[in-house]
Amino acid sequence: MTFLWILTLIITFCVMEFMAWFSHKYIMHGFLWSLHKDHHIKDHKSWFERNDLFFIFYALVSSGFVILWGEANFWAGLPIAAGIFIYGMTYFLVHDVFIHQRFKLFRKANSKYAKGIRRAHKIHHKNIHKEDGECFGMLWVPLKYFK
Repeated sequence: MTFLWILTLIITFCVMEFMAWFSHKYIMHGFLWSLHKDHHIKDHKSWFERNDLFFIFYALVSSGFVILWGEANFWAGLPIAAGIFIYGMTYFLVHDVFIHQRFKLFRKANSKYAKGIRRAHKIHHKNIHKEDGECFGMLWVPLKYFK
């Protein structure tokens, strides 16, 4: 059971990268652009952005799987919840802390991977409009940004 639990967590983490890409491209840059645009167009004075509501959504999804595990005895609920949670923390550390420096940490990270992630995200933010964006992923970006 431990192997299956860990495998479920790892698969969930990997699926979350696809979910992040999909929701970023088709939801955030789609019908919920009104919540995401303040992340591209810095016309607010608050440290918080409407865009931060997407973190709350995924936290609720993760919590829902914990409830399924506890109340419905759904064994996979806990590793799925953990995979979503770990991806969310990773996303927060990479996107908000490392790339956007909302907290002044990891400023000197300069590996080839760190440079590629920063470069891809910079290209994404070059376009401040809803349409014609590129690089919607977070942890896995096209190889051209690592050259």
